[in-house]
Amino acid sequence: MARIGKVVCIGLNYHDHARETGAEAPAEPVIFLKAADTVVGPNDTVLVPRGSVKTDWEVELAVVIGRTARYLESAEEGLAHVAGYAVAHDVSEREFQIERGGTWDKGKNCETFNPLGPWLVTADEVGDPQDLSLRLWVNGVLRQDGTTADQIFPVGEVVRYVSHFMTLYPGDVINTGTPAGVAMGRAEPKPYVRAGDVVELEVSGLGRQRQVFAGA
Repeated sequence: MARIGKVVCIGLNYHDHARETGAEAPAEPVIFLKAADTVVGPNDTVLVPRGSVKTDWEVELAVVIGRTARYLESAEEGLAHVAGYAVAHDVSEREFQIERGGTWDKGKNCETFNPLGPWLVTADEVGDPQDLSLRLWVNGVLRQDGTTADQIFPVGEVVRYVSHFMTLYPGDVINTGTPAGVAMGRAEPKPYVRAGDVVELEVSGLGRQRQVFAGA
C-alpha cells in the first residue's frame, strides 16, 4: 500500500448514529482530520489517554485513494479514484472532543487512535461499498451492528465532496463514519473503554481487528 499521507474523517455519516447522539443529519459531510501517526496495526495495543474517562469505539469503512483527486464532478468519479477498502477503528475521547473547547482534534488524535487493516481489499473485489456490514464487540458483547447502506453520504459522494476542499493523493485514507452503538449514545452509566478491555471489529469481506486497551 502507498504511504499514508493524511487521514480524512467523516463525522455523523450514518442516520442511526446521528439519531443516537441527538444530532440532526448534516446537510453536507462533516470533515475532520486525524494525523497519519495515529495509524497503528489492526491488532496493536490501543492506549487510553492519561486523564481519560470517555474513550469510545467506532468501527468504520476506510477508503484508500488510488489516484490524485481534485474537484471531482460526480460520485461515479469519486468511486473511480478509490484503490480499495479496509477496516478502520476511529477511536475517540469524547470529553476531549466535545467538552474541552475548540474543534474535535483533541479527542481524535491521541496516540494509537486509528487502527487500520488487516488488509487493503481492492475496489473490484469489494463490489458495492454501500452493501457492507460493520460489527464491533467490547469484551465479547456486540455493541455495533450496522450497514453502509445507512450512510447519509455514500462513498462516491464523500470522495467527490472532499476533493473540493483538499487534494486527495494516492495513499490518503478516508474514514467514512460509524453506525449506531457507540458508548456516547448509550444510557448512563455509559460503558466507555477502560484499560484491560478488549475490542474486536470487522467489516464484511475486509477482515477483523482485535485490540487490548492499556493505559498511556
